Amino acid sequence: MEINGKRVVLTGAAGGMGRILAGELVAGGATLAMVDANAEALHKVAEELKGTHAVAGDLSTAEGCKVAAEECLQQLGGIDLLINLAGINSFAAYEDEDPNKIELIMRVNLLAPMWLTRALLPSMLEQNCGRIVNVGSIFGSIGFAYFSVYSASKFGLRGFSEALRRELADTAVDVTYIAPRAVKTPINSDTVMKMNEATKTNMDAPEVVVKKIVEAINNNRKDIYFGFPEALFVRINAILPRLVDKALVAQNRIARTFAKKQ
Repeated sequence: MEINGKRVVLTGAAGGMGRILAGELVAGGATLAMVDANAEALHKVAEELKGTHAVAGDLSTAEGCKVAAEECLQQLGGIDLLINLAGINSFAAYEDEDPNKIELIMRVNLLAPMWLTRALLPSMLEQNCGRIVNVGSIFGSIGFAYFSVYSASKFGLRGFSEALRRELADTAVDVTYIAPRAVKTPINSDTVMKMNEATKTNMDAPEVVVKKIVEAINNNRKDIYFGFPEALFVRINAILPRLVDKALVAQNRIARTFAKKQ
C-alpha cells in the first residue's frame, strides 16, 4: 500500500518512535490522525506537523478506543490504514510485578489494537480497501526473562495478527505484523538501557526502525522481523526452544541483577 494520499490512524504518536513515524507519514503524503493518551505532548506534535489531527484518548479501555476510533473517522472522513504502535513496557522480576501494571500492559499492548481494529474494520470492508499494521516485537516470538508481561502481550498481538490475516484473506483488507528488536526510545528505562549495555543487547535507533516500517507498508509485507541475529533466533526458537533456553542462561543471570535493583 502506497502511503501517499492515504488516510492514516497512528496510535502512540506522541511517543519517541511515534513522533518520528508521524513525520515520515506526513512527508510521504498521508493525511494523519494521531492518537495518544498524553494530550499535551500530542498537541505539540500536531503543531509541528501542520494539517494533522490530534485525537487524545485513553486506549486502555474498550470505550476509550471506540470514542477515539469514531473521532478519527470523523476527522478523516474514512480510513485506509491503521497503525497500532502505542505500547508500554515493564522490566521486573515477575514476583515483583504490580498486578495493576500487568493488566494495563495487556490492555494497551494487546486489547487496544484489537478494540481499535474492531471499531475501524467495518469501514475498511465497506470501502473494499485497507490495511491494519500491528507493531509488535521480537519479544513476541522469543519470551525474554524479566519482560514476561511485555512478551506475553506481544505474543498475543502476533497471534491476533496472524489469525486476522487469514480471516480477511478473501477481502481487500490486509494485515501486517512488524517485529523490531530493542529500540532506543523512552519506553526503555535507564535500568533497561544499562542492562542492555551489560548484556551487549543490540538496539536500533528509532529513525532506522521507522524507515523500515514505512518500507514494509509500501511493499505490502505480511510480516517482517528486524535485526540480525535476532530475526534468525526467532526461527531457531520456533524449532528448538530448549537450545535458546541454554543460550540465554548467562544473559538472564545478568538481567536479574538489574531487575532486582528496581
